[in-house]
Amino acid sequence: MKYVALAIALVLMLGATAGASARPNVLFVCVDDMNDWVSCLGGYGLKAHTPNIDRLAGRGTLFTAAYCTSPKCGPSRAAVLTGLRPTTTGIYDNVQWLRPHRPDVKTIPQHFLAGGYYVAGAGKVCHHTAGNNPPDQWSEFFDQVYDDPWDRPDRTNYPRVVVTDPPPGFPFNGITPHQHEMDWGSPPLEESKYGDVQATDWIIRRLADQRDRPFFLAAGLFHPHLPWLCPPRYFDAVDPASVVLPPIKEDDADDLPAAARALIRPQRLELAKRFGKQAESIHAYLSAIAFADAQVGKLLDALDESGQADDTVVVFWSDHGWHHGEKGHWMKSTLWERATRVPLVIVAPGVTQPGTRCDRPVNLLDLYPTLIELCELEAKPELEGASLVPLLADPAAKWERPSVTTWRRGNHAVRDERYRYIRYHDGSEELYDHQSDPHEWTNLADRREHAALKQRLARWMPATEVDPAPGKDAYQFDLKSYTWTRKSDGKRLQ
Repeated sequence: MKYVALAIALVLMLGATAGASARPNVLFVCVDDMNDWVSCLGGYGLKAHTPNIDRLAGRGTLFTAAYCTSPKCGPSRAAVLTGLRPTTTGIYDNVQWLRPHRPDVKTIPQHFLAGGYYVAGAGKVCHHTAGNNPPDQWSEFFDQVYDDPWDRPDRTNYPRVVVTDPPPGFPFNGITPHQHEMDWGSPPLEESKYGDVQATDWIIRRLADQRDRPFFLAAGLFHPHLPWLCPPRYFDAVDPASVVLPPIKEDDADDLPAAARALIRPQRLELAKRFGKQAESIHAYLSAIAFADAQVGKLLDALDESGQADDTVVVFWSDHGWHHGEKGHWMKSTLWERATRVPLVIVAPGVTQPGTRCDRPVNLLDLYPTLIELCELEAKPELEGASLVPLLADPAAKWERPSVTTWRRGNHAVRDERYRYIRYHDGSEELYDHQSDPHEWTNLADRREHAALKQRLARWMPATEVDPAPGKDAYQFDLKSYTWTRKSDGKRLQ
C-alpha cells in the first residue's frame, strides 16, 4: 500500500506542476441491468456490439469477476453511493428512501462536494431520481428523462407506467396485452430526444467547461433497462442471426431449496415464448446494450477532446445483471451468477496499465473507498468495502476478500474465485463450483465433504442485519420541497 500511495502522490504532484488539478477528475459512468454480455468479458461470446466499452477496458483495468452488492436497482445504487451494505442501511429493495431514515450517511457526491470538487450528474445515478436523489448532494443535476412515449403521472413514489395515449405501433414488440415495461422496439422518437442521449450530451457540455477545481461527473445511463427502446440503427448493429438462447437445463430447479425457487419469475419468459419472441427479446437487449455503448463512446471522445483524459479517473459499472431464462427466470433479483456479475472498468492515470485484467472477486461496494484513495479525500473508516487501488496497481496482487451480495434481509451469496455459496433466511443453502459448473446447474450444498468450505465462506456474510428501512408506506414525499412527512405522526423531515 505504501508504494501505491507514493506513486499516486508523485503523479498528482507532477500533474500539479504542469498546471493540472492537484487531484484527479472523476468521470463516473453507470448503466442499468447490464449483465456480463459485453465483448471484453466474453459473457455472450464476441457477439455483443460493445466497441466503446471494450475501448475503455483497453485503457485501464477490466475486472472480470465484479459483483453487485444487491441485485436490484435501489439497493445496489444505495450501496454503491453510500459504501454501506443493505444490512447496515436497511435499503433492501426499491421502495425505500435513504435520506429520511439515515440522514447522517454521506454519499459519494456529498463527499466529493465537501472535498472541494465541482459535482454534477445526469440521468439515472440514484434509483429513480425523485425521492432518492436529494439536490444538496450536487452542484448541478440533470434529471432522468424517460423514453416511454406515454405518461408517468406519479414519479414521486415508485413509478408505474400508465398508458394514456399510446403511439402508433404500441406495444412495439407486439405482445398484448402490454405488460409493465415489457416492450422493445423503436418508438417514433428522434435519437436526440432519448433520455440517455440527453443525459450524455449534458455531461459532455460540462466536460467542456473551464473551472478552477477538479470535477466529479456522474453519467447515469438507463439502458439496457426495460423497455428496450432505441433507434433502429442499434437494432441493425446486432445481427439477429447471431442471437443464441442461453444454455438452460430443464430440471435446473430440482435441486434448489424452496427459498431459491420462490425467487424464480417465469411469467414473462413464458409470455415471450408463447408469442415466439424469446430470441427477439435477446436481440432487443443486445441492441439496448449497443445503444448504451454508443453513449460511452461519446463520453470518451468528449473527454479526449477536452484535453483532460490524463487527469481523469474513469469508472464504468452496471448496477446488476439480468436473467434471460437461466434457471427459468427472466428478470434480476436473484443471488445467482447471472443477476450478480457485472462489468466494471477503472482507468486511473498513473496507476492502471492499459489493457490489464483482474480476475480477483470484487464488489461494487469497493468503489467508494477506491475513489477516496485515488482522489486523496478524507478517509471514511465506516465504509464496508475495500479500496481496489492495490489491484489497480497490480491486478495479480494478493486479495483474500470474496464478494458478498445480499437480496432482501437474510439472503446472502458469497463468491470467491472458484465457488458461490448462498444461504437464505431459512438456513437453506446452495453451493456451486464454477471451475466445473459455470452455469450453476449442480447444487453441492448437501454434500458432507463441503462442510468446511461452506463454513469458511459463511464467515464473510454480514454478522448483523438491521430491519428494512421505512418506505412509501411510512412517508409521504413532496417533490417540490424535497421533504418527507412521516405518516404516523405528521413530522416533516428534510
